[in-house]
Amino acid sequence: MSMLTKAEILDLIQANRLTFTPALDEFQLQAHAIDLRLGSTFLIARRWTFNQQGRIALRSDEVENGIAHFDTIELEAGQVFDLLPGESVLVSTLEVIGMPDDLVGQMFPRSSVNRRGLAVELSGIIDAGYEGNLIIPVRNNDISSVVRLYPGERFCQITLTRLAAPADVRRSRYHRRDIATGVQPEQNADEVQLVRAGKLAELKQRYGVATRKDTP
Repeated sequence: MSMLTKAEILDLIQANRLTFTPALDEFQLQAHAIDLRLGSTFLIARRWTFNQQGRIALRSDEVENGIAHFDTIELEAGQVFDLLPGESVLVSTLEVIGMPDDLVGQMFPRSSVNRRGLAVELSGIIDAGYEGNLIIPVRNNDISSVVRLYPGERFCQITLTRLAAPADVRRSRYHRRDIATGVQPEQNADEVQLVRAGKLAELKQRYGVATRKDTP
């Protein structure tokens, strides 16, 4: 098995074997990795409920197994999400990924995210044949400061590894399912300004989809 380079990734995208919706822009493709952008849906676990017993705490297994125990926040273009000190949320990638049956992926936080005091608890392997958003648990480890999140910012990255033979694809429970600043400066100021203004469509139109000819 070997990790794919930018040129190999672009070949797979152009052959429509590896898909991203919305399509990648030129900021997202690295030499041997792909940066993914933060989506606009945030799930906040409720820690208590009220029933005939009164106000009772929810056990962690109840929260994990029931979407009813989450508050869902959907942000509009240009809105931000302030992650409170010590708070944990579930977020998703902006992109819906379509993986072929002969590739697996591995997800990592970007170093700029780690430097902001965020703990990004990644699920590790992205299965061959997976289709859907990637769902990511995030925690603000700073007990005194708020961390501001911007939907559309590059938040995590994935690497892709080719398998020796196509996998017997088994669908995970998240397959094809939707997840109902103190920011370290990015290298490109235009990208940051467009993300923070919520102008993702303009970003995609201005900088276009990465193509094979972009490869050095």
